[in-house]
Amino acid sequence: MKIKIAGIGSYIPEKKVSNIDFSEHVFLNEDGTAFGYPNEIVINKFKGITGIEHRRYAEDHLNSSDLAFLASQKAIENAGIDPETIDYIIFAHNFGDVKYGTTQSDMLPSLATRVKHKLQIKNPKCVAYDILFGCPGWIEGVLQANAFIKSGMAKRCLVIGSETLSRVVDAHDRDSMIYSDGAGASIIEASDDETGLLAYESATYANDEAGYLFFGKSYNVDLDPDTRYIKMYGRKIYEFALNNVPAAMKSCLDKSGLGIDDVKKILIHQANEKMDEAIIHRFYKLYDKAVPKDIMPMSIHELGNSSVATVPTLFDLLIRGEIQNQEIHKGDVMIFASVGAGMNINAFIYRY
Repeated sequence: MKIKIAGIGSYIPEKKVSNIDFSEHVFLNEDGTAFGYPNEIVINKFKGITGIEHRRYAEDHLNSSDLAFLASQKAIENAGIDPETIDYIIFAHNFGDVKYGTTQSDMLPSLATRVKHKLQIKNPKCVAYDILFGCPGWIEGVLQANAFIKSGMAKRCLVIGSETLSRVVDAHDRDSMIYSDGAGASIIEASDDETGLLAYESATYANDEAGYLFFGKSYNVDLDPDTRYIKMYGRKIYEFALNNVPAAMKSCLDKSGLGIDDVKKILIHQANEKMDEAIIHRFYKLYDKAVPKDIMPMSIHELGNSSVATVPTLFDLLIRGEIQNQEIHKGDVMIFASVGAGMNINAFIYRY
């Protein structure tokens, strides 16, 4: 038995923030000192590395669970199912609902429960729970749905990735320009044909790597040191990803029994354009192959890094033909892969 993505949907916030909107920000070094050069240089260097020109922020009245609900409605409609037939709602996020203008995380009740409530699902046997797995959370949710369906515990699952990272960033940290908001949702069920999930990999590196992403104080020493924001050691994450993600992808592909030439698309977490490109180049180098043209659809340039939402959103945009010069065809083999806080890595091979 295989499982497939029977429905997909995403919610991309309407609030568009461009790089130039950061031109008046007071960016600081980690020790609180000012940069010795203007923001124009900061922004240009940032775009050159990350590829990000715009990002989306959630509307002030919407929380992460609201974005998830809107994406889930689209996924349910796309799948053409009755929501009462959903056995599990698996909601991947990192920071819960963070109300606009605040920094406190709200996870009671769980965000999955909130989505079930908003969808008005009455069936008590529809079990709703959250998972915290960093940016690879949506992929991990798909792998959990796979386990539930194959074991006979479920026939259909709703797997969601949603985040409002714009509400947990330090405005004085230039890394704040990376993060964005959004949601992606998917209906997962058994596949009765050749389509679906063929192989997977998942791992947690928690010795030296556990603290590469963390909650830390603002770089502005005048602010409350007990108020925490998302922080990262970018160089360490970059090196970790290059050293581990390509090998995980290769292991996953080899387990599927398919060859590198069978792969038509790679949907990778939209973390950083240069890092993603380097991962793909190193992956193909493991097979002594050149990277094919148009193998890696990207959305980071316009949408930024919305953590758990990037991969399902990218898939939704791809199959709806909304990524320039990219298309997918029935039977195409794809690799879904992600890396993030934990440090966690996962991937799966999928026949569309």
